[in-house]
Amino acid sequence: MQILATRAQRTLARSAALTGRGLISGQPVRLSLHPAPPDSGIVFRRLDLPGAPLIPAQVSAAVGTQRRTTLSSSSHSVTVVEHLLAALAGLRIDNCRIDLEGPEPPGLDGSAADYARLLLSAGSILQPRPRRIWSVTQPLTLRREGATLTFHPPPPGCCELRLTYLLDYGPFAPIAPQRFSVRLTPAVFLQDVAPCRTFLTVREAQQLREQGIGTHLQPSDILVFGPSGPVDNRLRFADEPARHKILDLIGDLALFGEDLAGHIVACRSGHTLNVELARRLGQGRQAIARPTATRALSWAA
Repeated sequence: MQILATRAQRTLARSAALTGRGLISGQPVRLSLHPAPPDSGIVFRRLDLPGAPLIPAQVSAAVGTQRRTTLSSSSHSVTVVEHLLAALAGLRIDNCRIDLEGPEPPGLDGSAADYARLLLSAGSILQPRPRRIWSVTQPLTLRREGATLTFHPPPPGCCELRLTYLLDYGPFAPIAPQRFSVRLTPAVFLQDVAPCRTFLTVREAQQLREQGIGTHLQPSDILVFGPSGPVDNRLRFADEPARHKILDLIGDLALFGEDLAGHIVACRSGHTLNVELARRLGQGRQAIARPTATRALSWAA
C-alpha cells in the first residue's frame, strides 16, 4: 500500500432528509443527512432505538454480506447501506451523520439516484483537513467461488480510480453477459452509475419472498429478470445490471474510509469480495508507516 496524494475533505453544506420504505422490511423510514466535523467519517445513528446508538460506516463494522451489506456496533445494526454509501462516495462527501429511524435506509427505486439528488440539494463544502488517496504497489487479487476481484496499481503520476465489472450468470441465464467500465468522477457517477437499480432473477425473487423479504415489492418496483428480460419494467441502460454491480462496489469500498486510485476489475463478484477487499486494504494501511509528505490535489466538483 502507498499514499499517492491528498485532497481536501468535504461535508454537506446543510442538512437534508427524505422518507421511503425499506427494501427488506417494507416499513416506512425517515432518513436525514447532516454535516459532520473533519475526520469523523460516515456514521449512522439509529434514532428509533434507545440512546440513539451510533454505527460507523467502517469495514470493521461489516457483519453481513449476503445479497446486501450490513453494519453492526454493540449489537445494533443497519442493513442495505451500500446504495447510500455509494452516493456519498461518488459525490465525494467524506464526513456525514446519517440519522435513521429504522433498521435500513429507504430503498427508493433500488438505485442511488434519489440519494444523489438529495446530496446535491444539500450542497457540499471543503474542510481544512486532508483526505489521503491510497493504492497498491502490485496487483492484489481475491477469489471466491468462481468470482475474482483484482486491484491494479495506477500508471505513474495517476490518481484516478477506474472500475470494471464483468457480469456472467452462465449459459441460459435470463441476464446476458455484460461488461461495464468507468473512470469514477462525481459527474460520471451521477450520469452513468447512480440511476442503475438493484436486480435479481424471478427465481431469486421467489426465494426471497419465501423468506419474508421484499414481500411488499412488485417486479415493476425493481429489476426482476425473467426468460424474456425485465418483468413489467424497462432497462435504463442495456448493461444496467453490470452498472449496478459497480454501484455496489463503490458503496462497499467506501468502508475503507479513504480514497483509492488504480484499476479495480471485478468478475462475478459481489458484496462478500467487495468488503473483503476493503478489509485487506485496511490491514495494509495499518501495516505501513505514514509518509511525512504527500502531494496535494485540487479536485473539481
